[in-house]
Amino acid sequence: MFNSIEKTIISKLSGDIPLVKEPYKKIAEEVGITEKEVLDKVKDLQDRGILRRVGGILYHRQAGFKYNAMVVWVIPKNKIEETAKTICLFKEVTHCYQRPTFDGWPYNLFTMIHGESTDYCENVIGQIAKSIKIQDYKVLYSLKELKKSSKRYFD
Repeated sequence: MFNSIEKTIISKLSGDIPLVKEPYKKIAEEVGITEKEVLDKVKDLQDRGILRRVGGILYHRQAGFKYNAMVVWVIPKNKIEETAKTICLFKEVTHCYQRPTFDGWPYNLFTMIHGESTDYCENVIGQIAKSIKIQDYKVLYSLKELKKSSKRYFD
């Protein structure tokens, strides 16, 4: 299903991407092909539905964001898209997901906010609530970071 070059590229992309100005060029040098060939292979893997995305993990605590607030909102179903677009305009929001509701859990929109203090996070949450005109929400602060890793392939 995969040739050796594809396996090597997938392995490199599932690990730590080099922190250099041109990471795909560095990967190409390590694989022994050109940067264009790496990018073409990545595009082909995406087109074939094998590779969904290439992402990065921000270790937010190491970056100085010690407080992480998961804000869960009750949003009318017909306002989800519009509300999410407004919320995503706030630079402090790093994640925004629609989720199903359950008995006793009416929250259908989840957002993650990172900040240097609870006061900072609360201020941002207040601004968002005012902007979207929603007061039905809960704030859940992270107590401990338990996992920060990606699935590795072809190691």
